[in-house]
Amino acid sequence: MRRILGLIALLIVILFGLSFALLNAHAVGVDYYFGELSLPLSLLLVFMLIIGAAIGVLASLSMILARANQVRKLRKQLSSTEREVNQLRRLPLKDKL
Repeated sequence: MRRILGLIALLIVILFGLSFALLNAHAVGVDYYFGELSLPLSLLLVFMLIIGAAIGVLASLSMILARANQVRKLRKQLSSTEREVNQLRRLPLKDKL
């Protein structure tokens, strides 16, 4: 059932995308430093969305790597602490008499 609902949702998104592309099919000129390019508006918007997402990922990459480094250090500390606890559990208890 979940697979069918996912397929239906995907088809709806594709239909919206196609209708968006058909409604915005006129060409738009893009001037950039090295020249000029004429693209359909819908294609240009999709490219800009992809470029924006890539810039967002690159901007957050340093944070992601810092968190991964912190997780690695904490896991190392956890395993060291677990080894110490296991060694302390093996020691015999001394009774005070």
